[in-house]
Amino acid sequence: MTSQLTDALGDEALGGRVGAVVLDAATGQQIFAANPATGITPASTTKVVTCVAALASLGPDARLKTSVVQGANRSSIILVGGGDPTLAGPFAKAGAYPKQASLAQLASRTAAALKSSGVTKVTLSYDASLFTGPTSAPGWKSNYIPDGEVAPVHALTIDVGRQHPSSRAPRVSNPSAFAAAAFAGLLDRYGISVGKKVRPAKAPQGAASLATVESAPVYALVERTLTMSDNDLAEALARHVAIKEGEPASFEGATRAMVTALKRIGGAKGVMLSDASGLSIRNRISADGMARVLAIASKDPALRPILSGMPIAGFTGTLGHRFTRDDSKGEVGLVRGKTGTLNNVNTLAGFATTAEGRLVTFAFMADKVPVNAEPVLDRLAAIVARS
Repeated sequence: MTSQLTDALGDEALGGRVGAVVLDAATGQQIFAANPATGITPASTTKVVTCVAALASLGPDARLKTSVVQGANRSSIILVGGGDPTLAGPFAKAGAYPKQASLAQLASRTAAALKSSGVTKVTLSYDASLFTGPTSAPGWKSNYIPDGEVAPVHALTIDVGRQHPSSRAPRVSNPSAFAAAAFAGLLDRYGISVGKKVRPAKAPQGAASLATVESAPVYALVERTLTMSDNDLAEALARHVAIKEGEPASFEGATRAMVTALKRIGGAKGVMLSDASGLSIRNRISADGMARVLAIASKDPALRPILSGMPIAGFTGTLGHRFTRDDSKGEVGLVRGKTGTLNNVNTLAGFATTAEGRLVTFAFMADKVPVNAEPVLDRLAAIVARS
């Protein structure tokens, strides 16, 4: 394996800065390394450490709640965002995995609660104060939101901030106001008249709950984040880690909290973060740090959704169209890995089982790529899988 990996790492397509590590997952023994401690821009492989931190901090069975509470009087209600960007709006198609909480169901439950109290006309406000700070991260390019890479990060969001659930772009500029307007329309459909002005407000502490819906459990959200490389969900999960760890639910607080959670399980070495999705060019993770986080995940049952969420080479997610060349197509289905792509950055980190049955983790990371190094990364992972 060593000589083949060394030869492949010499490919000019990888550019001038590459880190590579292969570890025995059970023992943590380093099987292969090249520049293992060099901090490299990880792109979307950042989601690996985000999801490990989320599982370690929140637990696999936690759920994200969106609720409606009583306002100042019987005819005043407040829609409270619980930081669930997968909340399905009125035009979302059913059948997605994992099953999404539904804004329509929340409206139906709210309408039923109001009618049972004899209320059919309300004023609606919305509370998105669970998340704080800037809605875009340091190191994000100005085109990311307009191009549909990610939405502004809000605690009240439907359809991951998309104006149309099935279209990547455009993303709405104010996801909270957009979600509240959609909720008002749904209430009207269920026989509750809503005043014309829908404004932001802070829900009173201890306000009576009228209705609640819950997301899929965190383990399923992690699987979605990894398989689909969901930027919005990654950022939301990180903010929930911040809340759990006693930090502000902002980019800065979330990245601090993630490192805190990783430290508890021995996975923080070589990890420096500015966001949770990997869109930030300021993130730095070493190949050794990435491979070790994966090895930790492979041994802890609470972290196993990392393995099940990884795209499968040639079959699912961001690896569905990869491993097509002669030097990698023989390993289709035998590699699970998370991809990362930004301008001049290509990364791949994941799991494979060697010919002798040993589970290994790998991280191949390059951030001075001239054009595109994905085929070389596939070749590297394929070499590991057939060794």
